[in-house]
Amino acid sequence: MGQQRGRLTPLPERHKIIKMINVATLNGARKAIACKTLGLSIRTIQRWYHEKSGQLFEDARPNAIRPAPTNKLSLKETALILKTCNEEEFASYPPGYIVPTLADDNRYIGSESTFYRVLKKAGQLADRSLTKSNKKHTKPEAQIATKPNELWSWDISYLATQTRGQHYYLYLIVDIFSRKIVGADVYDRELGELAADFLQRTIWSEKCVNKGTVLHSDNGAPMRSFTMQAKMRDLGVASSYSRPRVSNDNPYSESLFRTTKYHHSWPKDGFKNLSEARGWVTNFVSWYNKIHKHSGIKYVTPEQRHNGLDSQLLLNRKETYLKAQQANPTRWRNNIRNWDFIDEVSLNPESKDVA
Repeated sequence: MGQQRGRLTPLPERHKIIKMINVATLNGARKAIACKTLGLSIRTIQRWYHEKSGQLFEDARPNAIRPAPTNKLSLKETALILKTCNEEEFASYPPGYIVPTLADDNRYIGSESTFYRVLKKAGQLADRSLTKSNKKHTKPEAQIATKPNELWSWDISYLATQTRGQHYYLYLIVDIFSRKIVGADVYDRELGELAADFLQRTIWSEKCVNKGTVLHSDNGAPMRSFTMQAKMRDLGVASSYSRPRVSNDNPYSESLFRTTKYHHSWPKDGFKNLSEARGWVTNFVSWYNKIHKHSGIKYVTPEQRHNGLDSQLLLNRKETYLKAQQANPTRWRNNIRNWDFIDEVSLNPESKDVA
């Protein structure tokens, strides 16, 4: 019967061991040899059993009073870890993702092992998003844009490279009213600090600091980062977010990424390096804003609409069609094509607003 070092030995088992040793010594065995045979030292038996009084002692370790570790988490720190892990941004991710993401925002709450211990004790090591399955996420409030720089949409998408396992990140901001790409850049990381700097440069280039611009996005980590939130407050930009994992709540960015990756010049084999990716995006943005006639804004270019030139262009088209109708009325069964100016654009409109 070998005893593992440090193992707790219940009182009935101790009683059995002492009885076996006593029987062995009565039959002429040395007590030290009997103890060694059982995998115990004679000092251990002396702690268990007081021969003069015949008293057998229980293991005192379970009931021992131990001072709390000086580095033990406080209740406030434990609550902060649980609160952070259950936020929408992190509910579906393990500590291995959460801790580095917080560090990117210059925040340190605890190590990954500390996060695991706290989650285990709280019974939340399983996917925490499952606990939120009954939570209803309401549709974002409808937003309406009636002029440029009033409502923007932004997102981040992957750009493939020629190096296996590597990709770049395309940051794009589109003005929902004009469809103009007001901001575009490529980075090798998805980071809140980069997003904040990117937004600041875009706001400056459009000269709309503290003009009440609303920025709509999904719930990605860079979008929800503290750095990004602080920068938005500094620039006077309001936030709007999609429901988790509902791409339809951010349709303008999704549509723009599709247009980007279906462009005839898109490198199907991926980009060679970051410089090449940035150069391609610069050329694409120039084409998209200045040459591409967008179907959603009556086939004018985003830059024409952004600069307020589309109303006159559409009026000229309408006059051209009216003259053509008057010249050959038999060729026109119905009214001429609708070239009316689009005076407002909706994001996530209510059903009754959808034509």
